[in-house]
Amino acid sequence: MARRRVLLFLKPFDVYPPRPCAGPAASFPTSSSPPPSQPRAANPKVLSYLDDRCRVHKDTIDLCQSVLQHKSLDWTSVQRNNFSQPIRDVDLVITVGGDGTLLRASHFLDSSVPILGVNSDPTCPKEVDELTDEFDARRSTGYLCAATAGNFEQILDATLDGSRRPTELSRISMKLNGIQLPTYALNDILVSHPCPASVSRFSFRKMSSTGESSHLINCRSSGLRVSTAAGSTAAMLSAGGFVMPLSSRELQYMIREPISPTDADKPLLHGLVRQEQHMLVVWYNQEGAVYFDGSHVVHSIQHGDTLEISSYAPTLKVVLPEHLLMKPSE
Repeated sequence: MARRRVLLFLKPFDVYPPRPCAGPAASFPTSSSPPPSQPRAANPKVLSYLDDRCRVHKDTIDLCQSVLQHKSLDWTSVQRNNFSQPIRDVDLVITVGGDGTLLRASHFLDSSVPILGVNSDPTCPKEVDELTDEFDARRSTGYLCAATAGNFEQILDATLDGSRRPTELSRISMKLNGIQLPTYALNDILVSHPCPASVSRFSFRKMSSTGESSHLINCRSSGLRVSTAAGSTAAMLSAGGFVMPLSSRELQYMIREPISPTDADKPLLHGLVRQEQHMLVVWYNQEGAVYFDGSHVVHSIQHGDTLEISSYAPTLKVVLPEHLLMKPSE
């Protein structure tokens, strides 16, 4: 039997900029010190905390590599910042970091290769409560990550022997002027002016596969956000959206900060794009951008461009945390 092939997809170690570490005196300027090149943190506990985050992340990577080393697997590791090709010829992708690393890896995957996320530094609620008056001690969210350093081997074994099966999650597809873009969004897309202080001008309508459509809505706003079911707990929820069942193949959309909408348009500024529908957007600014799952993947758009947004995309197989798994009755 052929050995299974695994790709370990890593968040980089140096997520925070380096700082002097020659001893306690190096962290604080003296009267003879030259002006600092950048502001220094007022609380040295913050610097120590950030150092710990890097250390914990590296320890989790070391643990995952050690576990893989003792399995009958062919595996290799890559850093996410150094990767730009479709992922093929592997049986499983394991991401080590948080949701951002899993999202980044998803852009290189079709529907054939499952992905398992390891949250390398999960938040400790007790620590957050103790430090809330000093700084924000929340760590990685890892909403879609099924494993941590504590249970990685157990989840990996269950995934490999088939007792833990991946769930197929829907993604967002976009055509730009009729041409399919190569990236599919697992969480959400944002269509906006590249400058957050500038107004976004566009129109949109929802179209069905039978040719029926909603009335045309002309918008001046901060942009358009569209999310999947998986992404409905992220920025969409923060903006006032609602959580969707993970099994949903519908998309949720929201016009961000609309300017003087008409009474007729207001009910259509936030809603759903059904599985058999797509959203047709025409862009009217001189410049614009489409952001896929955050800021790492960006496509430029310009005046007159048309965008077709739908869920007609390859699903992604994700090994989900236990609490997100759908019940058999659902």
